[in-house]
Amino acid sequence: MVIYWSPLVPSPVLVLNLHPARQSFCQGLADAYAAGVRAAGGTAQQINLHDLTFDIDFEQAGFKGAKPLEPDLERVMTALGAARHVTLVTPMWWGGLPAKAKGLFDRAFLPGRAFDPRQKRLGLPKPLLAGRTARLIMTSDTPGWAFWPMYGAAMKRQIKGQILSYVGIRPMAFTHFSPVETSTPEIREAWLAKAGKLGGKDA
Repeated sequence: MVIYWSPLVPSPVLVLNLHPARQSFCQGLADAYAAGVRAAGGTAQQINLHDLTFDIDFEQAGFKGAKPLEPDLERVMTALGAARHVTLVTPMWWGGLPAKAKGLFDRAFLPGRAFDPRQKRLGLPKPLLAGRTARLIMTSDTPGWAFWPMYGAAMKRQIKGQILSYVGIRPMAFTHFSPVETSTPEIREAWLAKAGKLGGKDA
């Protein structure tokens, strides 16, 4: 099923908090960002990964015979279909997304929902989520000076180029808060304030 979006329908900013824990600094950043969108007169819909129930394992060698989406995954895709902008707030664990967050994309970004393999250009399937922009807000204990030169910003490149851009969501802005482990309460308050300002900018 293809998700249709009309510019005549008010389109909110979708905020996806991709931290699997119920209490986390990512939750605070997502809350602050959504509050910033609303304070600037925009509409924000926030979905927290810890509230979603679904099987994270795709369990298939191909897309044929994929399991039907659980109601919570359908809710994510419906919200994404209605959004004009999506902001992902996520920690970096072992250089990538938390397993449940990766499972969300593995399960929900299916042919006919996120891309159309029947229509190809330059060998790539037609993206079905075009017309939306994105922001990635990432936290990590890895400092920025190591994330870029030592690791090639691998997680940013994966999400931007191999997930979001693949389904047509572009461009993607990027904000990195680190290192979280050694941050002081004052630093975290400043980061929360910045997240709110980013929400106002994206409203």
